[in-house]
Amino acid sequence: MIKRENVKKTNQVKVTFIQPYDETKARTYVLGDFNDWTPKANPLIKRSNGTASASVTFDPGQRIRFRYYTEDGEWFNDESADAYEVGEHGAENCIVEV
Repeated sequence: MIKRENVKKTNQVKVTFIQPYDETKARTYVLGDFNDWTPKANPLIKRSNGTASASVTFDPGQRIRFRYYTEDGEWFNDESADAYEVGEHGAENCIVEV
């Protein structure tokens, strides 16, 4: 799931990337254009509601490519992405419009 909300008193938008928390899965991160696809830059943190999430703030009007990555090397997409497109390495990336 992807949640967007305007940041008060600014022109920015906070995007929260949310996945169900599964303690049997390896630690999960969100990677994308916004962090140069750097592993471990944006870990999903366990929440009390059974999910794990990471939030990133953007200027409005951006088109962001991203995917999820686990410490054990698994890549996966978000079913609630706005769109999908094949990236430079041949894998399908998620798109979120801010």
